[in-house]
Amino acid sequence: MAARNIKLTIHYDGSAYHGWQTQPDVPTVQEHIHNAVEKLFGKAVRIVGASRTDAGVSALGQVASIKVDTPIPTENIAKAITESLPDDIVVVDAEDVHSKFNAITSAAKKLYCYTIFTGSTRPVMDIKHCWHYPYELDVEQMNKAAKLLIGKKDFKSFASASDTRQSSIRTILKCEVSSKDKWVYVDVEADGFLYNMVRNIVGTLVEIGRDRWTPEKITDIIEAKDRTAAGPLAPAAGLCLMKIDYTF
Repeated sequence: MAARNIKLTIHYDGSAYHGWQTQPDVPTVQEHIHNAVEKLFGKAVRIVGASRTDAGVSALGQVASIKVDTPIPTENIAKAITESLPDDIVVVDAEDVHSKFNAITSAAKKLYCYTIFTGSTRPVMDIKHCWHYPYELDVEQMNKAAKLLIGKKDFKSFASASDTRQSSIRTILKCEVSSKDKWVYVDVEADGFLYNMVRNIVGTLVEIGRDRWTPEKITDIIEAKDRTAAGPLAPAAGLCLMKIDYTF
């Protein structure tokens, strides 16, 4: 039987994990997925994850691909894998895809949402999935700044100093700041992201929202191509990978 290429869509609460990627001696999402897949198919199967989310970051649209020869109907695979996963990880969909599909290289764009709570009282039921910033933010100014990030640019100033990728040029397709009551949301969609890029963008937008900088500061930060020019790194808890779109 020829190996099938299967795309998995995964949701997880990342608060208990040291990110997606398997690491020695610490719990990760990929490790749990790998163990559940191995249990189901009775052999080790390579898990290719689309986004290496950091410790504490959650996902409602993580994608992984596996190649396996199995008689199990595709429509049963998501539920079967989930039965061996902890309660904070679930495979919500499995589908057969083209043999050349790769969860990483076939991705066309990714959408992240970052959540901030500006109320004075700590939101205990949501604290693992937001940044509690108990001060008023000027969302209108933040949104003006966010618009200046849209387009194909060198985002080196928003990359972690430890990011060693050769090119820091990415295309941001959407960057919006919205609010409801005391909640502030930052949506960022791009063709790819540098390490810590969204969290550094959010930290910078918060500096603008608290009137430390004007929206036009964004242009200076981009031109600097220097991490120290941007704002602080926002906490991991507020970040969620929402969706990944593919070329095929």
